[in-house]
Amino acid sequence: MSISAQSSGVPDAEPDGPEGRLRRFATIWSRAIFPSTATSLTRTEFEQHLLPLARGLSDTLHERPFDAAPAGEVGAALVAAHCTDPDALSSTLGVIDSYLVLYCGGNGPTALSTEDLRARCARMQHALAGGFTEALRQRTLAEQEAIARSALAARSDAEQALHATEARFRAVFKDAAIGIGIADLDGNVLEVNDTLTRMFGGLDNHVRSHKVNEWVHPEDSPHVWKYYDELVRGEREHYRVEKPYYRNDGTVLWTNLTVSLLRDAEGNPQYQLALMEDTTERRLLNLRLRYEATHDALTGLPNRTLFFERLEKALCADDGSRFGLCYLDLDGFKAINDSLGHASGDRLLVEVADRLQSCATAPGEMVARLGGDEFVALTTGPDTEKEVTELACRILNALGTPIRLEGRELTVRGSIGVVEGPAGERGAAEVLRSADITMYRAKGAGGNRFEFADAEADARAITRHGLTTALPAALERGEFFIEYQPLVHLGDGTVHGAEALVRWCHPQHGVLGPDRFIPLAEHTGLIVPLGRWVLEESVRQANFWQERHTDGGPLRINVNLSPTQLHHPRLVAETVDVLERSGLEPGALCLEVTESALIGADDDLLKPLRQLAEMGVDIALDDFGTGYSNLANLRRLPVSVLKLDRSFTMGMQQHPADPVDLKIVEGIVSLAHSLDLAVTVEGVETGAQAEQLRKLGCDTAQGWYYARPGAPDRIHSLLLADAV
Repeated sequence: MSISAQSSGVPDAEPDGPEGRLRRFATIWSRAIFPSTATSLTRTEFEQHLLPLARGLSDTLHERPFDAAPAGEVGAALVAAHCTDPDALSSTLGVIDSYLVLYCGGNGPTALSTEDLRARCARMQHALAGGFTEALRQRTLAEQEAIARSALAARSDAEQALHATEARFRAVFKDAAIGIGIADLDGNVLEVNDTLTRMFGGLDNHVRSHKVNEWVHPEDSPHVWKYYDELVRGEREHYRVEKPYYRNDGTVLWTNLTVSLLRDAEGNPQYQLALMEDTTERRLLNLRLRYEATHDALTGLPNRTLFFERLEKALCADDGSRFGLCYLDLDGFKAINDSLGHASGDRLLVEVADRLQSCATAPGEMVARLGGDEFVALTTGPDTEKEVTELACRILNALGTPIRLEGRELTVRGSIGVVEGPAGERGAAEVLRSADITMYRAKGAGGNRFEFADAEADARAITRHGLTTALPAALERGEFFIEYQPLVHLGDGTVHGAEALVRWCHPQHGVLGPDRFIPLAEHTGLIVPLGRWVLEESVRQANFWQERHTDGGPLRINVNLSPTQLHHPRLVAETVDVLERSGLEPGALCLEVTESALIGADDDLLKPLRQLAEMGVDIALDDFGTGYSNLANLRRLPVSVLKLDRSFTMGMQQHPADPVDLKIVEGIVSLAHSLDLAVTVEGVETGAQAEQLRKLGCDTAQGWYYARPGAPDRIHSLLLADAV
């Protein structure tokens, strides 16, 4: 971001427009800091000076990708404009915190959430404060170090200038805004100014009683004392570090320390000159901003950002350690939000967070909130498989105690996905994805439980997700096709019709059967357009057969209907439309509906099926015998065909046939015929099975004994060979 002190030249905009709001923000800013600014500009001129800086802040707030660093240039620009008073920085941060999002939050090309804008604003405050302080420090250090060097060098000048030089040095040394200390090469403190004494608590003897190399602090960076040794040996002229000190009262003083080597006239090392800037308040501000950026505002738990840092650190360890992660999602939390309101939901989340924190108190354990009602718990150590199991059990037990909320007791349940393993093998994103998938597996198994991650289950879930997202485009690209399996009349062995079976020619996975994608299409709602396409293609093919095989009698086409299609309000209208456009007679179409889809069906669900049946369309009850429905319900269902499930006829594949299966099938056939229903058997795989079914009175059959599903031109190519 390039910051110019001149007006942008944009004409006055409407008061409520982006430019108008930006100018109001600049006005508020100038009024806040002008009294503490040492400048010859009038307030109006100063406001014009701030306008491009305000525009820079607004642009940074909406930058994609977001980078708070340009806000630091605004801080530096304030110092350049002589806004060096601490009140100017404090007022600027206050104005940005209170008004930047309010006046400039909607000025960007794309809308951002208030939470995202507030988070960006906090990071920009941090960057601006850093830029302001760094610019002020650089300016002060440059001035003070130059003056101090000149003053010390002047002490060795000619005798006639000694008095003037000493006076100048004392004035600079005494009144400097930063701490200045002089020590010999052995570390003995020779001189300190009042500012440095105040920084250490105001006791001069406390400072002078220590040697420089005794001011050690546990948080010293590793290179601090290495630089010090090099400097006193004359191998380094100066060094600059961030260093903490203990004050005499035990509190910690953080400083930006610059140490320079002073040489005598012959160039030999003689003194150390230390310049100290007190950065304790700035560090506390940084820590506060860091805390707000890495902790959840509602629960106080670490947020996603901090958790990812901890997880990545645990996964990058190369000491042979292991990790265990619990990914928790509350069961039924949406219902609590919807019934009691979001305020009650928030209080519930706070209580859950407190309980989770009480479960993860051992070293190497932490709990975080990822968002919504999703929490994670992490444990590290040598035996995390046992520890993470115990942690998951503690979490479920803690949630088991009812929570009292608004005069009622709520029982909270949760589903947990657990991932455990050695560090160094997977990344954080992969581990979180595996835990998320496993959590949904636990939720699908009934909830209030935990499941361990399984690589095969993860792969299946990822594949399912990939197929789900690829379904819409696959239909548009024409990746689906239909195979037809003949329906054979058991009486004379002729082809009676065919069942349409949809396939997906996937670019990566090859040809997929309906069991791989029909449930996904049901879940996403794509089954409706896919089902219509199958109906259109099948009816068109059936009409083609009718025109080409007039001597063999009409061939019927069986098309499956899913439960979602049954509930679609335009089922009847679209079916009629497809038949009319193709010219196929309704009697040549049979719609297959699974028995389970009609269990407990009311009249509203049966109404469209009755309308289709009255038109002449056959309705087949598919997988009959697997739904445990009441046989008496057959009288109220508008079906004309029963498709007997293969589980009843597998015992007939060998000779002699299972007598129990024979009795069951014989009874079903007798019942169906007494109700004027035709019986079709699926899964016929041997000639003995086909013969037995013919003797029992079954009408039609299909299966690999006759033909596997194939291209439409092979509908009359029957194998008549055992497939088992």
